[in-house]
Amino acid sequence: MRKLLLLVFMVMMTTVFGQEKMKLVSGDFEVLRDQADVNVEVKFEDVLFMKENITEAQYLENRKKQVMDNPKRGESAWNEWIGEWEKYKKENYVERLLKGLNASGKKEIFKKDSSAKYTLILNTKWVFPGWHAGLIAMPTEMSGNIQLVETNNPSVVLATVELNKYDRFSGMDVTIMEYGRLAAAYESIGKVLSRQIKRNLK
Repeated sequence: MRKLLLLVFMVMMTTVFGQEKMKLVSGDFEVLRDQADVNVEVKFEDVLFMKENITEAQYLENRKKQVMDNPKRGESAWNEWIGEWEKYKKENYVERLLKGLNASGKKEIFKKDSSAKYTLILNTKWVFPGWHAGLIAMPTEMSGNIQLVETNNPSVVLATVELNKYDRFSGMDVTIMEYGRLAAAYESIGKVLSRQIKRNLK
């Protein structure tokens, strides 16, 4: 009986925390009801990092020093790391978000570089990259917002979802480097948002 009560409590707390971490604050997704596809973008500009709210340039400078000061790594390791960082920003984050958004559907409705009537934009504002230590990992925390806008007139915002230190995890195979943990967070956001949109359209 105690185990059952504990399980119920954990489910309730997960639901509450989930609502705090991702919350629809305005509008709805009704316009997507009859849409064959929806364009998707991930914006990763002027993002602040860590509890100290440092800039991306400062974060990368600190990260470079960590890599360069490690005698087992050095410049070649840094060049590889920064190359992956830029690649993930340009390609992988949106791909993982799309993977999450389309995970529960029979066909891909959410796409990138689409000429769809509506666009879903994830604006990344703040990131705590988490950490990885062997079998133990702390997931990324991410804050920002997701907006559904008219593709040809982005000033028309039809729905806004706030992300408040979102830290649900997806894809445990990519947790070693921070860009992998970020990608996992985007996929998780996509999955949860997709379910929220489907509930909105019932």
